[in-house]
Amino acid sequence: MPTARPVIDVIIPAFNEEASIGKVVAELPRARLREVIVCDNNSSDRTAEAGAAAGATVVRETRSGYGSACLRGMAHIAARPPAEWPDIVVFVDGDYSDYPAELPSLVAPIITEGYDLVIGSRALGRAEAGSMTFPQRFGNWLATNLIRLFYAVPFTDLGPFRAIRYPALRALGMRDPDFGWTVEMQVRAAKAGLRCTEVPVRYRRRIGHSKISGTVRGTLLAGHKILWTIFKLL
Repeated sequence: MPTARPVIDVIIPAFNEEASIGKVVAELPRARLREVIVCDNNSSDRTAEAGAAAGATVVRETRSGYGSACLRGMAHIAARPPAEWPDIVVFVDGDYSDYPAELPSLVAPIITEGYDLVIGSRALGRAEAGSMTFPQRFGNWLATNLIRLFYAVPFTDLGPFRAIRYPALRALGMRDPDFGWTVEMQVRAAKAGLRCTEVPVRYRRRIGHSKISGTVRGTLLAGHKILWTIFKLL
């Protein structure tokens, strides 16, 4: 991979993020990126229009689920001729809880040190008070400790802000359509022997209401899916 100017595409899964998606797209360091892809996951608001107005490419996925939106973004990239595939793909949430301007530090270990996957760790960084619920923190702690136990890879977070070499991403065979997406990527990467690392990232309260951690049902479903995914892939 060229170290000077790698081709970087960004995928942003988004469901009803009209109030935040423009901010996310605007704060990405666009000079470093080829394409920003907003994957509108069947939103009932003007998420698609707001993303397009901010300068992103908008694709639509009618099947509900975080992973479904990410897979749609990947399909958009894969539709290019192979000679136009990117070197790196970055995933970032559309709710403005991540700090998009930190993208250069996220991709740096891939560009300068040859890593395959970089997770933006909120556990190593600075999370604003109230930005993560106790069930989220506990779930991350449990899941990452199970990955450490079974796969000997010392992750500290399942953070959504992440970068991965595109050939490695294609080889992982990602499938999960919903809550298990992030942990599936990390478990598959560990099983495949990819070089994985983390960098500290900041995290703040999201704009709007969480579709997962904002409800008891969503929290329980997400926790169950994360643990099920870890054991399913053993």
